[in-house]
Amino acid sequence: MARTDPPVKVPLVQQPLGIFGSLSAARRNIIGIIPEVATREPIVSGRTGTRWHMVTEPAAIRRILIERVDEYPKSMVTKNLLRPAIGESMFIAEGADWRWQRRTAAPVFSHRNVMNLAPIMTAAAERSAERITQAGNRAVDMAADMVRTTFDVIAEVTFSADGSFDASAVHRGLDAYVAEAGKVSILDVLGAPDWVPRPARLMASRTSVVEMHRAADEAIEARRQRGAQGIPDLLDLLMAGEDPKSGRQMNTAEMRDNLLTFIVAGHETTALTLAWSLYLCAFDPDVQDRARTEVHAVCGNAPATAEDVENLPYIRQIVDEALRLYPPGGVVSRTAQSHDQLCGTDIQPGDTVMLPIYALHRHHAHWAEPDHFRPERFADRKAIKRFTYLPFADGPRICIGASFALQEAVIILATLLGRFRFTPVQGRDPKPVMILTLRPEGGVWLEAEPVSAPSQAA
Repeated sequence: MARTDPPVKVPLVQQPLGIFGSLSAARRNIIGIIPEVATREPIVSGRTGTRWHMVTEPAAIRRILIERVDEYPKSMVTKNLLRPAIGESMFIAEGADWRWQRRTAAPVFSHRNVMNLAPIMTAAAERSAERITQAGNRAVDMAADMVRTTFDVIAEVTFSADGSFDASAVHRGLDAYVAEAGKVSILDVLGAPDWVPRPARLMASRTSVVEMHRAADEAIEARRQRGAQGIPDLLDLLMAGEDPKSGRQMNTAEMRDNLLTFIVAGHETTALTLAWSLYLCAFDPDVQDRARTEVHAVCGNAPATAEDVENLPYIRQIVDEALRLYPPGGVVSRTAQSHDQLCGTDIQPGDTVMLPIYALHRHHAHWAEPDHFRPERFADRKAIKRFTYLPFADGPRICIGASFALQEAVIILATLLGRFRFTPVQGRDPKPVMILTLRPEGGVWLEAEPVSAPSQAA
């Protein structure tokens, strides 16, 4: 029987906040600037220093992401937040610079390459299960463990854990950068131009980012000297890649920026998806029991592998629903380059056009009981109207690593649900808070009871 109460959510804004109210809310939780009416109307507009519009209407979203994608580049706020860490990588770049990088990197995430890297995911899932077992009767912060698990995966699939890559330096650098530079500045809210310094961002760039770049550059140069060995990792594949149109290959800085993008996007977002999935499974024991039954039928007591993924549809539905309720990128921001009209609203050059993914995924026109946990929504994916569900964006700039992330999430979640029955720690519910990504503030504290697959003997 489905739970009749919803899991934790962010209280959305009931009345205009003004410039300083918006800044205060954004520094606490970016989701906190979304008006509640955005879950019911197709577009909401206002002015906070600059004109802004929040769009949740599918046809208008299609226009932004596909039909006029070049007229809606990523906003300067987004670029200001991320450029010091990941440079002009494909996440930041626009136009021709983005296109050649995307063409060069696309083969890296082919189905074959993603499948080849799956044993690393399975091994990381087993190590997580071992840590949970060693905790015994103590509750475990599964959010922290999933960050560790997915970072292990991305470090190994990126640099093969060959000893040349200082993974701890990159991890420290990322954490420090997000903590300091990820906070919205009053200058961002007021729409100040890119060249106006943001002090916190500059300080973070001088410390954590320097260390992060050094570790990645050294690993790339070491690989150039050593060459590829065994199953190619992401660095090998990126080194071998070239733009099929121009023949251009990435230099060290371009490879470093894109590899760091893969690490940032490919580890924390998947960790968050898994943390929220485990919270939701503990929140609804019936869903968890159904999922475990599926895992035991497919995997027995063994960890999940790439070959099992297509036979675990309910696990995938849980992941999809976690991404709906708690999308890692809860707000996507663009800057209009020319005059346009969206949902009958005039858009002017320089306007900020936001896709409030958190509100879109909870919109009353698109979803029944939008705040409730219902994995079965995704039993028939063709029934989900396009542009109402955007955990990986859409159009030409859809997340290049989406298949990698989904495979990893299903393998790890299935392995853990097959080994343990998770229950929440009373009074320790996580709080959804977004700075750069939508994190469970306070952690996801769960108790884990070991279980095993029933014997198949008659």
